[in-house]
Amino acid sequence: MLSEYVSPLTAPPGGLMTEDAGAITGDLDLRSTCTADGVVQVKVRYTGAEDWYRVRGGQCKLSDPADHGAVHALLVGVLNRPAG
Repeated sequence: MLSEYVSPLTAPPGGLMTEDAGAITGDLDLRSTCTADGVVQVKVRYTGAEDWYRVRGGQCKLSDPADHGAVHALLVGVLNRPAG
């Protein structure tokens, strides 16, 4: 079973660091997926674009995969910085 959440956000000042494309800025989509054994992966893309980029440090293992929604909400809360 794989769960997935996608949310819009605006990158913080200096951008959001990715493994694949360096820092990306502006309006983005944040996607987190969680496997049945609790492995979370976080990726980001420019809003409406096709390509997803791995967020630097954007992987962890949860004790309980049911916590995935809370982790995703926390990421959006921390990373969404429309006013800087």
